[in-house]
Amino acid sequence: MKKVFILIAALAALFIAINVFAGNEEEKEVNADYLRIHIRANSNSDADQSVKYEVKAAVVEALTPLVSGARSKEQAEETISENLWLIDETSERVLRENGFYYGAKARLCDEQFPTRTYGDLTLESGVYDALIVDLGSGEGDNWWCVVFPPLCFVADGEGEDVTYKSLIVEWFEKLFG
Repeated sequence: MKKVFILIAALAALFIAINVFAGNEEEKEVNADYLRIHIRANSNSDADQSVKYEVKAAVVEALTPLVSGARSKEQAEETISENLWLIDETSERVLRENGFYYGAKARLCDEQFPTRTYGDLTLESGVYDALIVDLGSGEGDNWWCVVFPPLCFVADGEGEDVTYKSLIVEWFEKLFG
């Protein structure tokens, strides 16, 4: 009986490992098509959260004409990389205009994102290439969206159509159909 239990446990572990690793490769292929954006507030204070949305609006306004002509994610990344200084300058200007002097820093990197729905499109949780803008310490709640393809540069931060999903429920649905 002990051998049967060990065999079942080993097969279950193998099954889970295959699904996890196969899913990661599939996830990388899907995630490779998107360039996300993540603007992190300095803190969760009302003032820091409010100014985050003002910075978001200014950054979106500055980026839209630059990336609107991009025909690929790589082209959008290159354009953003060449203009990180503009994103920093725009963010810091808005912060200063609102009496905040803790600075801002933009960078391109890989970032973990939760599952998000934008209208009819759902982007699964995973690691995506992303433009990250940290305001001050960047430890507050954040705003995220998609730079390429430009899916949500028209939202104003309030009333966005966002649907949260449970990763645990999705995992069980995949396993048990």
